[in-house]
Amino acid sequence: MALFNVRPIVQILGFLLILLSFLMTLPVNLLMFGDTPDWLAFVKSGIICFSVGLLCFLSAGRERHALKQREMFILTVSAWIVIPLFSSLPLLLSDLELSVTDAFFESISGVTTTGSTVMSGLDHLPHDVLLWRSIMQWMGGIGIIGMAVAILPFLRIGGMRLFATESSEWTEKALPRTNRLARGLVFSYLILTVSCISVYWLLGMDLFNAFNHALTTVSTGGYSTSDSSMGQFDQSSILFASAFFMMLGGIPFFLFVRLLDGQAQPLLGDQQVHFFLKFLLLIASVIALYRVVTEGTFPLDAFVHALFNVTSVVTTTGYASQDYSLWGPFVVVLFFFLTFVGGCSGSTSGGMKIFRFQLSMLLLREQMFRLLHPSAVIARRYNGRIISDEIVASSVAFSFIFLATLAAVASVLALLGLDLTTSLSGAVTALANVGPGLGDTIGPAGNFQPLPDAAKWVLMVAMLLGRLELLSVLVMFSPHFWRG
Repeated sequence: MALFNVRPIVQILGFLLILLSFLMTLPVNLLMFGDTPDWLAFVKSGIICFSVGLLCFLSAGRERHALKQREMFILTVSAWIVIPLFSSLPLLLSDLELSVTDAFFESISGVTTTGSTVMSGLDHLPHDVLLWRSIMQWMGGIGIIGMAVAILPFLRIGGMRLFATESSEWTEKALPRTNRLARGLVFSYLILTVSCISVYWLLGMDLFNAFNHALTTVSTGGYSTSDSSMGQFDQSSILFASAFFMMLGGIPFFLFVRLLDGQAQPLLGDQQVHFFLKFLLLIASVIALYRVVTEGTFPLDAFVHALFNVTSVVTTTGYASQDYSLWGPFVVVLFFFLTFVGGCSGSTSGGMKIFRFQLSMLLLREQMFRLLHPSAVIARRYNGRIISDEIVASSVAFSFIFLATLAAVASVLALLGLDLTTSLSGAVTALANVGPGLGDTIGPAGNFQPLPDAAKWVLMVAMLLGRLELLSVLVMFSPHFWRG
């Protein structure tokens, strides 16, 4: 077994824990004169997090170490386990009396921006706990962007190489460009967040709700301050604004960085973005028309709710304005398949990602053309770039492993006693990081609290697998990985 350098991994994890400890003080500081009954839980959690982080950071020494590919795999997986683990401390130490399983489930769902919840009575929960749930998702959102733009292309995961940027080159020479892109990503994320807060507030939300929902909208996380989710705001303008910002959260963030540099063409001409927006509008229009014909719903109202809920599911946000499972069997089936789709690569969204469906359509068209012209030489192009066989093979492998893992997770859930709808939709919503499933238990009007603990742990594993694009975790189970 080949050895790997653990020091840079421990050092970076320590640094992340130190950052996390400062974030844990925000619910107390921002609500200093408000509803903070669990302030001591946040203080204790921050001290524990800071102490462990500082110990890890100092134990690695001062020498700088370059990360190799295998160490990048280990760091990526480790970070997405360690951060949710420590993020669960405020929930575990609070007066909510959550079990270890429920606290960890809530934090994993938050940091991975899945949005599935085991907590009910949100309307009456302390503001500090509600704010921490939102902060976890906002924090996870920026982590997802960084991973999708910089790390996954470098690791050649699931066709993500198609979106490789200069940040994917982990060398001393590329470091200035990497740092510049990182600053641009964070700045874009902050601009969208502040803009979303302002719009929500101007449209009538109080400042607390505007702040919380902006954090979970831009991160496409979906945690809300009410059991009725966004249904608590019976105002079309708020739902439309929320759909708009969810769309922005589902667009590749490196395109926003280019926009800040004065380059609008990459965003305006991106094939993935065009398909993503057209797809949302088309599906929302179909559902709205269906409801107008079958239920007699007012057209504008039908379209706003359809656009909002379709955008929420496709971007894997998980908000709900109404219980769409009551809109008829056709809509329920449509929403089930929408949970697979996801947003764009390089966004905060989960799912299989739009570009993989576009690649599949390109391959299908190519195969049909070859049936008529077997000797033809066909150049695959996407966004003006040649698509290599490596990218195609990686994307096909991801799609296969996604479906195979979905079948395995659903089977285990069924084995644990869950019904077909709950098992299948629960597996999909966890792997795609969507949030609510279907059915009476975990549907848009329910939550995951009634599920047995064993099922919750299975879903937690599925959330992590989905967020890490599956292959980056599964490759670590290969003997070749450790021989290296």
